[in-house]
Amino acid sequence: MLSTHQKQICAVKLPNPVHRLPFIEFITLMALTTSLVALSIDAMIPALPDIGQALNVEDSNDNQLVIAMVFLGMAVGQIFFGPFSDSYGRKPSLYLSLAVFVVGCLLSATATNFTVMLVGRLLQGIGASGPRVVPMALIRDEYEGRGMARIMSLIMMVFILVPMLAPMFGQLIVYLSNWRGIFYSFLLMAMMLSLWFAFRQPETLAPEKRKPFTLKVILNGIKEVLKTRKAFGYTLSVGVASGPFLAYLSTAQPILEEQYGLGATFTIYFAVLALSIGIASFVNSKMVIKYGMRFLSHYALTVIIVISVLFLLLMFFMRSEPPLMFFMGYLIITLFSMGIIFGNMNALAMEPLGHIAGLGAAVVGSLSTLISVPIGIVIGQAYQQSVMPLVVGFLLCTLIALALMFWAEKGATEPVSGS
Repeated sequence: MLSTHQKQICAVKLPNPVHRLPFIEFITLMALTTSLVALSIDAMIPALPDIGQALNVEDSNDNQLVIAMVFLGMAVGQIFFGPFSDSYGRKPSLYLSLAVFVVGCLLSATATNFTVMLVGRLLQGIGASGPRVVPMALIRDEYEGRGMARIMSLIMMVFILVPMLAPMFGQLIVYLSNWRGIFYSFLLMAMMLSLWFAFRQPETLAPEKRKPFTLKVILNGIKEVLKTRKAFGYTLSVGVASGPFLAYLSTAQPILEEQYGLGATFTIYFAVLALSIGIASFVNSKMVIKYGMRFLSHYALTVIIVISVLFLLLMFFMRSEPPLMFFMGYLIITLFSMGIIFGNMNALAMEPLGHIAGLGAAVVGSLSTLISVPIGIVIGQAYQQSVMPLVVGFLLCTLIALALMFWAEKGATEPVSGS
């Protein structure tokens, strides 16, 4: 239950509030919509070896591109669907993006070579960018400051169930049919979301607040975002910090299933690791009101730096790959910290962009993803039956991300209230 003070903090700020969904339904719908991205990524992880074998992929590390292409597609798609949602509304933007997603699913489901598979995955990423951008813009239409951060953390708490269960779901589909069946299941998810939005979720962008959908307006909006030090700095920071996380998603299957010999049970360990992000989101939703987004983000980045240094020292003295439980402990702490980072740093980047919420969400998401994808690919391709590239990646990227945060803040201190 929300206290009176928390309700005031999370108060809707639209001058003419539309009829809203019940709070729990709103959180659930936004979480499921956003989770389409996670489903399209994590459900594929157990199927990567089968896809590589069926499509004659020579280097098993190239299977990671099935994951990376979705992120690349999202980086491209967000820069379109964000401005589109600012011009035509949140719901039409979502409908169009889901249509592109469906086309990509059909292409990948019927692929006979790896190139077609990757093109389909790119389209899925472009389409999934709508479900990523629209909820952020929709929330920004109605919430701000720490209230927005709290809502985003609660949404991530629900959303985290999908990364926990998606690999098991993908594994089950492969067992019952084959990897192509996973893509058809994505179609059903997209259809369900379209119907739910159509019949339940009202449009939150008033007609008088809509902006023309022209290249000039888009470029001017992008320029405004890029020259806003806070927004730009936090976007760069979250992009760099997300790079090793993308590498983790791409290499989780070979590390856990093959290197550590877990076989099909690796999905259970993956679920435990995903749970740590969900717990972090819940903890963040309770702590952000009291401590603020900046303090928690600084703390989380520092924890990753310290634990990565300690883990590398352990590997140095052991002169071998660490036991599974040590590696799991490292990942649980690291991913917990990433859960703190995601909700807060995205909210910090969006905070000064309320007047261009759709375009702001697009630029923040697109730029951060464009930064994280090449970082994730480089770290992932460096994997050679050792977890060291991943740990070093987390260490270096969080150091850079922390420096970028200080640059964005210019030494600003945490206010008593606000961010």
